[in-house]
Amino acid sequence: MNPRPAMKVLILGATGMVGQGVLRECLAATDVTQVATLGRRPVGRTHPKLADHVTPTLDDPPDTLLAQFGGFDACFFCLGVSSSGMDETTYAKMTRDLALGFAGPLAARNPGMTFVYVSGAGTDPDSRTMWARVKGETEAALIALPFRAAYCLRPGVILPANGERSGVTSYRLVYRFAGPVLRLARRFAPRHLLTTETIGRAMLSLARSGWPRPILEAPDIHDASKKETP
Repeated sequence: MNPRPAMKVLILGATGMVGQGVLRECLAATDVTQVATLGRRPVGRTHPKLADHVTPTLDDPPDTLLAQFGGFDACFFCLGVSSSGMDETTYAKMTRDLALGFAGPLAARNPGMTFVYVSGAGTDPDSRTMWARVKGETEAALIALPFRAAYCLRPGVILPANGERSGVTSYRLVYRFAGPVLRLARRFAPRHLLTTETIGRAMLSLARSGWPRPILEAPDIHDASKKETP
């Protein structure tokens, strides 16, 4: 069996629940030789592979920041906000504009990179539901950028694994009280109820060997995670 090519990976949103799981899988993967994290807060951990970058803003990144990620093989975009209580203009700014404001300049500098974006189940650019429409517009714009490849993940229910925790209090309460039921349900529907570990492994698989389609629903994410093991 031939060794996998070495990869350098950039993660945005590594302090969130999904990002924590993605970071864990990247640090554990033997073919990932360098991991850079970028966000507004430090990730709070050290590792020989890890370089943690803290920046006050992520949209319209300066060239001096992007230059640090030249030659990276993959970018895993795990940032996201709830649309609860937001109007469309604000939500679009924090979702679509933020993602494209970073990904556009990144693609121009790194056309050989694979970009993976965490979207959500129910996303649809033609939806009457505001968040689903904005997410759908974001997906379409990201896929059109000149990366080597771009993929959008649409997970539904995500269960924390390996000690990952949500930063949203209401979500933590849901996981606390509904977690046992969800974990039991996952035994019967593992392709629909995903874990943070599953998402991290799927992202690495996409960076290594791709997927036939740019949009992956929950069963696709599950299958991609099983395609290759660390």
